[in-house]
Amino acid sequence: MLPNSLKVFIVDDEYQSRNLLSKLLMEHFPDIIVTGNAANVEEALAGIREFNPGLVFLDIEMNGETSFDLLRKIEKRNFQVIFITAHNSYALKAFRFNAVDYLLKPIVLDELKEAVAKAVNQISGERAVSDIQIENLVQAIRDPKKMNDKIAVPTSDGFVLVSLKEIVYCRANGNYTEFHLLGKKQLLSSYTLKQYHEMLEGQNFFRAHRSFLINLSYVKMYRRGEGGTIIMTDDSEIELSRQNKDAFLQLFK
Repeated sequence: MLPNSLKVFIVDDEYQSRNLLSKLLMEHFPDIIVTGNAANVEEALAGIREFNPGLVFLDIEMNGETSFDLLRKIEKRNFQVIFITAHNSYALKAFRFNAVDYLLKPIVLDELKEAVAKAVNQISGERAVSDIQIENLVQAIRDPKKMNDKIAVPTSDGFVLVSLKEIVYCRANGNYTEFHLLGKKQLLSSYTLKQYHEMLEGQNFFRAHRSFLINLSYVKMYRRGEGGTIIMTDDSEIELSRQNKDAFLQLFK
C-alpha cells in the first residue's frame, strides 16, 4: 500500500475501454485516484502535464497515433506505465522480452490487480520504465523479424539488460529463473523459466529439460544416457530429458 493515494491517468481512444478501466480501478483500488483520461496524444500530453500522475495506462494504438509518440514528447517521464494492447502473440513476446508490463484487452480483473501491484512496487522503488526498454519495445513490434540482441531481466532491484550472447543457460528455481552467464556470473530473475522459453524460442536457445534452457552456442559435448547429459563450455552438466533427446540430437546432424 502506498503512503499516499496514487494518481492514475488513462489514455485510450475507445470511450468504453476508458470507462471500464476507470470503474474497475475505483471499485477495487481504494488507494487509487483516477485524475483524468484522454482519447489521443494531444489530450494525453496536456492531461499528464496537468495532473502529474504516478501511473499511466496507455493504449498502444489510437487513431493512427501510438503511445510511443506520446512518450517521446514527454521531456521527463516520472511515472510508471502499463500498456494496454489487443496485439498478437508476437507483440506480447516483445513486451515480455523488454520487461514492460501490459494488459491484454479485454481487461481481466485479476490481471489488472497483478499489473497494478507491480507498478506500485516500481513506483515505491522510484523505478520507471526506461527509454531503452521503450525503444527496444518499439523496434521489436515494428520489425517482427528482428528481436533486440539484449533482454531486460527483471530483478528485485529493477531490471538488468543482458546480451543474449552472455547467457550460457537458464535454470528454473521455483517461480524464479537463475541466469548463468559467461565468466561464471549469475543473475536471479523474477520471471519463470516457462516465460523465458517463450521469449527466447527462435533465438538459438533450446529447452533441454523442464528445469533447463540452454544457449546452443555454448554446447561443448553430449554424453549418452537415457536422455543424456549436455556439457556446456563452462563445464556445467545439463540433464537432457528423454522426450527432448531426439529434437536435440537432430540439431547437430
